[in-house]
Amino acid sequence: MPDERALVIGASGGIGAALAEALEARGAQLTRLSRREDGLDITDAGSVERGLGALEGPYDLILVATGILAPEGQGPEKSLSAIDARAMARLFAVNAIGPALILRHLPRLLASGGRAGVLSARVGSIGDNAIGGWHSYRASKAALNQVVHGAAIELKRHDRAAILVALHPGTVETGFTAAYAGRHRMVSGAEAAQNLLAVIDGLAPAQSGGFYDWRGEAVPW
Repeated sequence: MPDERALVIGASGGIGAALAEALEARGAQLTRLSRREDGLDITDAGSVERGLGALEGPYDLILVATGILAPEGQGPEKSLSAIDARAMARLFAVNAIGPALILRHLPRLLASGGRAGVLSARVGSIGDNAIGGWHSYRASKAALNQVVHGAAIELKRHDRAAILVALHPGTVETGFTAAYAGRHRMVSGAEAAQNLLAVIDGLAPAQSGGFYDWRGEAVPW
């Protein structure tokens, strides 16, 4: 896409890095932000304000590729008895509140008719949960989905052509999923990035506020 300006937040992670590489390969003028490379701490409102406040838009495409499965050294809960208040608060801070702080800057940074996507997860779907478990991760992603949906409604009041969606990338081969290899069909980061870009490039404004998987199919809330 000629003259496309893109922003990837979380660009040092497995999926974020792959998205950044795919965008550069198609000629986008890319801005990367991450904790590892830029000190962006999405759980710190001041850090988000400084990091995103220093950016000059508009961007045609903004992708938020942040998130954790569990605090370092821990795993998702398998039962209610394993719920830990601090661990759950950490997941909400990273997976829901952090992206919400980022989306505060969306009206200023997104170009008219621009597109934005936030990485979510199918396990955040309440309607598609038939096995339980992973309570903190599921709940934090469900909260993220609500934030994205509400933000899209507000965004549409100012720009009816803009698109903001939650995206499920599938199970991607990253350090994030290494412990669960073999349980689900996995794809490389490069393949996941191409899938996600194809989905967001193909969306219409009427689909803004939705939750879509890597095939472009709607995921139940």
